[in-house]
Amino acid sequence: MKKVLGVGLMLFAVVSLAAFGGKRENILARFNGAIGADPVSNVVVSATTGAVTVTPNAVRGVVPPGQIWRISTLNANVFTDGHIVVHGRGLLLGGGNNIGTNAGQSVFATLFCTASSSSTNATGVALDEDGNFTIDDVLSPLPQAPCDSPVLLIRTTGGTHPWFAAGIED
Repeated sequence: MKKVLGVGLMLFAVVSLAAFGGKRENILARFNGAIGADPVSNVVVSATTGAVTVTPNAVRGVVPPGQIWRISTLNANVFTDGHIVVHGRGLLLGGGNNIGTNAGQSVFATLFCTASSSSTNATGVALDEDGNFTIDDVLSPLPQAPCDSPVLLIRTTGGTHPWFAAGIED
């Protein structure tokens, strides 16, 4: 009886590991924490003419939103088979008349590896009223392995798909 119980517990542990992300070597990239989007990268005012030049805060060619966004937490695992799981909390507008709301947005994820990019389904997932979301999807095309210099962007499904948050590599 003890032997059957021991085998059952071992089988449960293996199944649990597979369900919660498997072995570390199956992870292509991991992100813990995030930075909310700021639409402006740089502002230069000419001393002679007073002309103002504003540089948008584009990341890997992806345009920023028109307003500041903030995010409380983000955790993401990207697996070698392209599966990605992202949990985000508190993705909300950080300015303007709708400050502190999610503005009815839906989001998807894009992973950049050096010279390539892969995205989840661009129809995205809706932010709840507190700006929380979970993306559980497969990246397309399959990301390159190894993924050098990974950048994870959380993007809106609307318009030109600007980025709202960037994951911090773990």
